Amino acid sequence: MTTTTPPRGRRRAPTRMERVAGKAAALQKPRVILALLLLLALTSIMLLDGYLRAEVGGDQRVRSGASSSDVPDKVLDGGPILTFRGGQATTVSVPDKTIALTFDDGPNPTWTPQVLAILEEYDIPATFFVVGSMVSRYPGIVKDLVAQGNEVGIHTFTHVDLSYQSDARVTREMTQTQLALAGAAGITTTLFRAPYSSETDAIDNYSWPVYQELGEDGYTSVFIDTDSDDWKRPGVSKIVKWATPAKNKGASVLFHDAGGERSQTIKALPKYIEKMKAKGYTFTTISGVMQEQGPAAGPGGSGLQGAHREATGATLYEGKALIAAVAVAEWTVPALSVGLLVVGVAVLGRFGMMLILARRHYRLRNRRRFSWGPPVTGPVTVVVPAYNEKECIANTLQSLAKSTHPIEIIVVDDGSTDGTSEIARAAADSLGMRNVRVIRQENAGKPAALNNGVRSASHDIVVMMDGDTVFEPDTVRQLVQPFADPQVGAVAGNAKVGNRNTVIGAWQHIEYVMGFNLDRRMYDLLRCMPTIPGAIGAFRRDAVLEVGGMSEDTLAEDTDITIAMHRAGWRVVYQEHARAWTEAPGSLKQLWSQRYRWSYGTMQALWKHRKSLTDKGPSGRFGRVGMPLVVIFQIVTPVFAPLIDVFTVYSMIFVDFRAALLAWLAVLAVQLVCAAYAFRLDREKYRYLLMMPLQQLAYRQMMYLVLIHSCITALTGGRLRWQKLKRTGEVGTPAGVG
Repeated sequence: MTTTTPPRGRRRAPTRMERVAGKAAALQKPRVILALLLLLALTSIMLLDGYLRAEVGGDQRVRSGASSSDVPDKVLDGGPILTFRGGQATTVSVPDKTIALTFDDGPNPTWTPQVLAILEEYDIPATFFVVGSMVSRYPGIVKDLVAQGNEVGIHTFTHVDLSYQSDARVTREMTQTQLALAGAAGITTTLFRAPYSSETDAIDNYSWPVYQELGEDGYTSVFIDTDSDDWKRPGVSKIVKWATPAKNKGASVLFHDAGGERSQTIKALPKYIEKMKAKGYTFTTISGVMQEQGPAAGPGGSGLQGAHREATGATLYEGKALIAAVAVAEWTVPALSVGLLVVGVAVLGRFGMMLILARRHYRLRNRRRFSWGPPVTGPVTVVVPAYNEKECIANTLQSLAKSTHPIEIIVVDDGSTDGTSEIARAAADSLGMRNVRVIRQENAGKPAALNNGVRSASHDIVVMMDGDTVFEPDTVRQLVQPFADPQVGAVAGNAKVGNRNTVIGAWQHIEYVMGFNLDRRMYDLLRCMPTIPGAIGAFRRDAVLEVGGMSEDTLAEDTDITIAMHRAGWRVVYQEHARAWTEAPGSLKQLWSQRYRWSYGTMQALWKHRKSLTDKGPSGRFGRVGMPLVVIFQIVTPVFAPLIDVFTVYSMIFVDFRAALLAWLAVLAVQLVCAAYAFRLDREKYRYLLMMPLQQLAYRQMMYLVLIHSCITALTGGRLRWQKLKRTGEVGTPAGVG
């Protein structure tokens, strides 16, 4: 064993990445906050959209049969307009030969404009009791409706029966609808009609307190005398007949301009108007009835158009903000739906591609007659970069001491402060290893340590491994056999999670077997391997020097040099039988740090080698095949993959819980099939797959956030430095791994 130390003297100047490290660290927290804010905004938009579609809580209509003992008889027997002027309940009837034409449940983009066109043609007004959620979605229709001289009233925000709701819910339903009207048409209104209401004699002890409370707030509650029952779609003639009041009687008549298919209403309405005019009836609004029978509806007398009040101040601005938010939701949700379809197809396509190509790869590489060429038996150099690896370095050297292939070991101590080099020397001495060199250098980063080791290597083939990794005795021999093919410039080994007996470790174990190694089989067959893992990889020394060695330009030096090897015309392959056991992060914080670096470094490497898209010949294969696949499968699809989970939750809450749950379970089943096949190929124990459902609920979401965080960092021009993870040294010899 020999030791090399750097000459004493002036401390080196900080590297470019180190110079920006302080600035990058200061910028990370705002970027995390921005990522969380984006997630919160998306969640808010989805919740708003579901609320607008009145799908929260379903139909909450009061059941019939409730007592009306608390309701005054004069109200039960009175007219269809209920006011509380002076604190006393008063009803108003529609004058004879007069029709207060009313429409419920709108506005609707299909039917309401047709109704308005008919009313304009016959020059008659009507009163529209609008649903606030519909107003916020179609504000332009409401603006046209009011401009035409019609009147609006509140029909709650989500078309919910208020009888069994809390006071807070009642207030919220009314306030939100007023805000929607303010934002859409610049008005508020004093008219109210409860969903599912009919004539005044249907008021019961549950609904009466609601009308009293709203009356105290200045609202006029409107009922009906005559119901067209057009929602039953009984036919045009019956609608006209049922909407006709008793001879010469006045009536508050109900039609619907939304809430279902209303083509019969559109056909019946002109016939009805002509019939009533022929009978000498006049048409008016609810406020018109009030002005004819007494003081205008609501407090303060008439203003604007009867019940309408001009929206001012905070109400106006909050209303416009609501309309704007709904407009965003109305655009975003359909766009996300399309994105969900694309992502779903891409995800399922990837699963299918992985299964087909992995199976083909396994059959190709494991058939009896397969050979890379003459066996590679010459000695190779193993480079072990180490920075504060006192917990692991002895185990690493102990595993290399059992290698069945002749090796030279170079440990490059990158300025460790925990005695790593001394521990390495002591371990080598105790094991009687004369083939170990320990090189000490001032801290310059992992790429510099690897380059130092490559330059110092005595052999043509260089194996690179991390200081927290252990090899099996046959690992090096298996890893170097592909170099029998002179076109092979680098080989990726099979990295395994050693500390897999914790929840976090088990999750990463599943990810390594399914997400990494199954992917590598696919990329190997397509001849566009994107990454040789830092834990286990082998290179031709001359090829590494040809591409300029390990670069500090990115945080993913392994991805960077792999792509560089492709562009230099070398073939990069995967050797599944060369296994290394590595210590995965043991906490969520360390896992976030590691994956953040990986994700961001991968983006840096892809951007650095973007010109590979135009490379010609064999060197351009990665640009033509690998680059698109990596961008689609490792960046774009994962970034948008949360749509699947967001829409699953959305569907469970707002649409169909059972159907959404079955869809989620179906996707999980597909993933389990892929994972089980990957475990079979790697001869892993299936018991770890029991953790997969929990992994999908927790671990995967964290990986999404990491990738989104990395994308934000990249888009905002941030930089990161290589981050050291805390090690425990719990991954010992491979034989001890279960």
